Amino acid sequence: MSVLICKNIETEGPGTIGNFLESKGISYRIVELSKGEYIPDADFDALVMMGGPMSVNEDDTYPYIKKEEKLVRTFIADGKSVLGVCLGAQIMAKALGCRVYKGKEQEIGWHDIELTPDGIKDPLMIKLAAHPHVGDIWKRFKVFHWHGETFDIPEGAVRLAGSELYRNQAFSYGSKAYAFQFHIEVTKEMVYDWLKDEEIDHQRLKTETEKFYEVYHGRAYNFYNAFFAL
Repeated sequence: MSVLICKNIETEGPGTIGNFLESKGISYRIVELSKGEYIPDADFDALVMMGGPMSVNEDDTYPYIKKEEKLVRTFIADGKSVLGVCLGAQIMAKALGCRVYKGKEQEIGWHDIELTPDGIKDPLMIKLAAHPHVGDIWKRFKVFHWHGETFDIPEGAVRLAGSELYRNQAFSYGSKAYAFQFHIEVTKEMVYDWLKDEEIDHQRLKTETEKFYEVYHGRAYNFYNAFFAL
């Protein structure tokens, strides 16, 4: 198996996704789009698109966003796996015909998402919802957020999760394409580095990260095990 990872900015990704792939001996290629690297003309089995501070609607400034939209449509049409994280999820939504727009306010830090009835039935979301130590399924659990935009759910897609601030936190399209508004891929170091200059309660952030991260990391790995086995 081989995985194409598209980075929209140097500081975002692949985080634990890369760590997981390395631990399983799965080959992957990272393309630093913000540095002008070209998407290789090669045959990959899965596409992963990471986050970034730009808007998907700024494709005139960041023309590689349109290339990612095309990749989404191509991989889905070919029956291949696609995972979009934050901006990557918004790129998926736009590629599938939906609008992406600003939310009421930013959602930053550790906040709950809640699975929809369809999310509870989804075989991969169940992996994310299962507590990695005791195995029980949590309909509502903490994930890490850092975003201020949202998207509509594409026609033919299934809404899998939402939060109090943002109704659309995750969707699937077919059986192999998943879009997550939240950051499944973060390491502790990424959390602290991203938010070091933000005007937030840093002590609270550290306390919550130390409290929630280990279980979150386990949930992410459970999902990766299922997703990259598709």
